[in-house]
Amino acid sequence: MAKTALITGVTGQDGAYLAQLLLQKGYKVHGLMRRSASAEVIGERLRWLGIDKDVELVDGNLTDLSCLSRTVRHLQPDEIYNLAAQSFVKSSWDQPLLTGQVTAIGVTNILEAMRQEAPGARFYQASSSEMYGLIQQPMQSETTPFYPRSPYAVAKLYGHWITVNYRESFGLHASSGILFNHESPLRGIEFVTRKVTDAVARIKLGQAKTLELGNTTAKRDWGHARDYVKAMWMMLQQDTPDDYVVATGRTTTVDDMVRIAFDYVGLNPADHVVISEALFRPAEVEVLLGDASKARAKLGWEAETSLEDLIHEMVDADLVRRKKLG
Repeated sequence: MAKTALITGVTGQDGAYLAQLLLQKGYKVHGLMRRSASAEVIGERLRWLGIDKDVELVDGNLTDLSCLSRTVRHLQPDEIYNLAAQSFVKSSWDQPLLTGQVTAIGVTNILEAMRQEAPGARFYQASSSEMYGLIQQPMQSETTPFYPRSPYAVAKLYGHWITVNYRESFGLHASSGILFNHESPLRGIEFVTRKVTDAVARIKLGQAKTLELGNTTAKRDWGHARDYVKAMWMMLQQDTPDDYVVATGRTTTVDDMVRIAFDYVGLNPADHVVISEALFRPAEVEVLLGDASKARAKLGWEAETSLEDLIHEMVDADLVRRKKLG
């Protein structure tokens, strides 16, 4: 029989790519979604991948335990992937309580629903490299101490440790992927990579002249979301649950990422980029660089897409979008 998967955050970037991967593997895919946007917005990423008709969407919210329990009881999923969160770091300072309720306590809710209704299922928690924050080691691995620098990172740290706690307390097959920055054409426009590629497309097409950015000296370890969701699936195929860093092992400044995008369309970023102090974070995470040697050794996973290819793919997609919009 085909396996059944439940994905929270299925209409986001990672959820859409994960749904596509699981459908290719013959899974029945159900996706939990909030009723907070129009149907057109909700299904945008699933439609982009051509799978919107293949994913069964279920109304629900991570803050509602009774709803989650009913959903898990009804579906009896083999695998549960918790990708839902208030995931924009900048907004977490403006909405710290909402971030805590969804990104932190929401993890406990879905774990509790699983413990009560489907304890034999396998669980994946989307942890984040932002938990490392003020880095304690040059490269961050599963044993590197955490030092979160935003309400989002603090909430993610709670979600990470509650997953470990439920695994150790109740014997659940619960794993966390500490994912470093991962991008794609499906990335939200509010995130810096997509903000850059969208602006490059508009400037190239004569629809804009400038791009405003904050701290461009910050360094990040960027990979492709399509590669990273494979690691999520691999974790749940292991006999023993565990936690894994998922990263490329290459760190790049925002400045260099911007240069890659502008160079691709034959433009000089110096002619268009404007630095705005208003866009700086209250507490910055200056460098992130992941050590994914454990994932390579135990899962057989490694990043397949270079940063250059990733940014080129994003620019191409935004050129298509902006040409359609005129």
